[in-house]
Amino acid sequence: MKSKISLAFEKCKKEKRPALITYTVAGDNTIGNSIKILNKISNHADILELGFPHNTPIADGGQIQSSTHRALRNGIKLKDVFNIVKIFKKKNPKKPLILMGYFNLIYQIGENNFLNNCKSSGVDGCIIVDLPYPENKSFANKCKKKSINFIQLLSPTTPKGRMIEIIKNSHDMIYYISMLSTTGGKLKISPKKILKNYNKIKRINPKKNLVIGFGITDKTISALKSANGLVVGSMLCKNITNSLRMRQNPVTKLDKVVYNLKNKIL
Repeated sequence: MKSKISLAFEKCKKEKRPALITYTVAGDNTIGNSIKILNKISNHADILELGFPHNTPIADGGQIQSSTHRALRNGIKLKDVFNIVKIFKKKNPKKPLILMGYFNLIYQIGENNFLNNCKSSGVDGCIIVDLPYPENKSFANKCKKKSINFIQLLSPTTPKGRMIEIIKNSHDMIYYISMLSTTGGKLKISPKKILKNYNKIKRINPKKNLVIGFGITDKTISALKSANGLVVGSMLCKNITNSLRMRQNPVTKLDKVVYNLKNKIL
């Protein structure tokens, strides 16, 4: 049986466009608004990434850290994150949702407990930023047994031999980090160069769904639309921050932003 993530990519390929993958932080700026945002943007996004808040980020830039700070300040816990997923999935059972975060929280509650909660709430995949290959093999296998995708990460500095191994051990989606930076950094290399690196990876196994993240905004997304999928995160977190600062409704604002992003890749 094909995963919801795999089916989402198949649909996008038939429509000859990349999958639009959004990232927001669970509980930003409130649990209620977080659920409303997911419900709204799921009308335009193909796959949703939901970050579970963590106070010692490694790859997150300033925009995502601001979102995380708001959620933590409001007292969000991992159990609340699973509750957000559960509520969202009741309304949107077919929409793929990926949890993204760091291993420390998983370690604290235990891998099996974490994955049982993922399964019961409806999580379709996991990206654990600080759990690299091959250290992630055991956890990735546990994910697979629960029919949860473990998304492996590749970067511009990943050696080819290691890349081949990671791709061989990947599930239904692989995440290519476009540049050496934290999230939200200005695109340091041209979209043409990113796609050149991307296509080298795709040639290793053309059947694998490979997405690009980091530096994707409304200004860069069109130039990268030959990829299987594009992840937009910091831009969305920044919009929530700006909406709150200007006392606007972050739900309505984000809905328009994601709608416009979708139109740029059709």
